Amino acid sequence: MKFTLGIAMSPLDQLTELAKTAEECGFASIALPDSLFYMETAAEKYPYTPDGSRMWNADTPWVDPLIGATAMAAVTSTLRFYSNVLKLGSRNPLLLARQLGSVAAMTGNRFGFGVGIGWAPEEFEWCGAPYAKRGARVDEMIEVIKLVLGGGMVEFHGEFFDFDKLQMSPTPTQPVPFYVGGHTGPALRRAAKVGDGWCSAMMTFDDLVSTKAELDRLRAEYGRADEPFEIQAVCIDRFDTAGYEEMDAAGITDAIVVPWLFDGVAFDGPLEAKQDSLRKFAAVNISGQA
Repeated sequence: MKFTLGIAMSPLDQLTELAKTAEECGFASIALPDSLFYMETAAEKYPYTPDGSRMWNADTPWVDPLIGATAMAAVTSTLRFYSNVLKLGSRNPLLLARQLGSVAAMTGNRFGFGVGIGWAPEEFEWCGAPYAKRGARVDEMIEVIKLVLGGGMVEFHGEFFDFDKLQMSPTPTQPVPFYVGGHTGPALRRAAKVGDGWCSAMMTFDDLVSTKAELDRLRAEYGRADEPFEIQAVCIDRFDTAGYEEMDAAGITDAIVVPWLFDGVAFDGPLEAKQDSLRKFAAVNISGQA
């Protein structure tokens, strides 16, 4: 099992130094969250906390995942990056394909595209995208982005998007992995059908195990049981080496962790304290770092 560093809600001026330290410590990846804006009043509850409250406020910093990955890639050489997850429904697929081709080129194919629909109606409506039929629209968006990133002259004529022959350059020299987030039945089915992996939000170990079993069943249904598939997990009740070994045995491929929280350092805590936590975590949990 690999370890991914979660950098959500960290000050933006810390990100490149955290990336360098994470690479030195043997982390495989950095997970970059996505938030377009903070609406004063939300029409829907946040789906990943027990009471539906948001874990951030209007002043919490968020870097665009594609821009953040490119900046951190410039100061590292092996570390990978993935969005966890970019809210696809409020975006335009052709513009995103253009950005992804650039990110793949600028990072040396070290970027994975984690996608979700998005939970807030405001993000759709205020960005000019319809909230209705959002699931079907996102499915078509994934088709469009994969088609364009495949290179050459392509066209698409669907229910939501329609364009004649076009070509974008550069296109990735290696396929960009697509990771699908979400805990609902349709989200798991989408991941099993078109994804190279699945991204969790905060889940217990038992819930992760049962979700993986459902993904395995769906992937077999789609004839994809033998294909590589990543499980990127935020586990909320396994925090030590024994727990990570359990996750590994259960087939979790990536544990997303924020080591400074284990040491009582806040999201906006000092850089040096976070770096110390990364080194301490790696010494205990990442092979070759002890």
